[in-house]
Amino acid sequence: MNQGFQNKTVLITGATSGIGKALTMAMLQAGARVAICARNSKNLQKVKEELMNEKLLTVQADVSLETDCKRFVEVAMAAFGSIDILINNAGISMRALFKDLDLNILRQSMDVNYWGTVYCTKYALPHILDTKGSIIGISSIAGYKGLPCRTGYSSSKFAIQGFLESLRIEMLEEGVNVMWVSPGFVASNIRNTALSADGSAQSETPLDESKLMSAEECANRILKAIAQRKRTLIMSTQGKLTVWMNKFFPGWVDRQVFNHFSNEADSPLKK
Repeated sequence: MNQGFQNKTVLITGATSGIGKALTMAMLQAGARVAICARNSKNLQKVKEELMNEKLLTVQADVSLETDCKRFVEVAMAAFGSIDILINNAGISMRALFKDLDLNILRQSMDVNYWGTVYCTKYALPHILDTKGSIIGISSIAGYKGLPCRTGYSSSKFAIQGFLESLRIEMLEEGVNVMWVSPGFVASNIRNTALSADGSAQSETPLDESKLMSAEECANRILKAIAQRKRTLIMSTQGKLTVWMNKFFPGWVDRQVFNHFSNEADSPLKK
């Protein structure tokens, strides 16, 4: 079932692994024309060779750079002639106590997660207005509830949701749907590449990835939500409870979140 994506043009950032790659595969299977970008040209080439689909366009781009985001949109428009859906998926995580980290980690988190979303949305929006399409941001429960040892990540996700909510209201009478997605914990590479206090990659995930939702299942849920033009999508029961409980019992939720993250392997909170 293509869910209405046949011959639609979809732009996806950060699409060489995890949720982004799964979204790319799902959209291609649904008959969409898909343009993807990522910083690493070798990884892009691997995806291109693996998928071998004439409807797939790959563009090397660093979303933290405005010029790269503008070029990504321009190349997609030149190739496909229209843009129906933008999925702002590119993102980085981090794991360190604020008192210990280099402030460049927070800047990098904002540059990739927040500004990458803003830049791509800015240049894609005129074309999405023409098609009355959709703009999607892949956020996190960390955009609803600040998480310890993730100050940079949480602040960038709060910023994304504030930006997209404001944009949604601006677009109410323009026919453009704006949605953000909070997947919860999904099996992906994002925790392995999370930045530690000195800016180096964490390399190892603190979670048992085999017990998490698969990227493929996450992608399928996102496609369904886009087709239904939802406002938001919170996937996990834990995430829904966290958001709801935090409205009424924020102090209690603070303690539960602290305890949860204290129990992670090698948690910085234990130091």
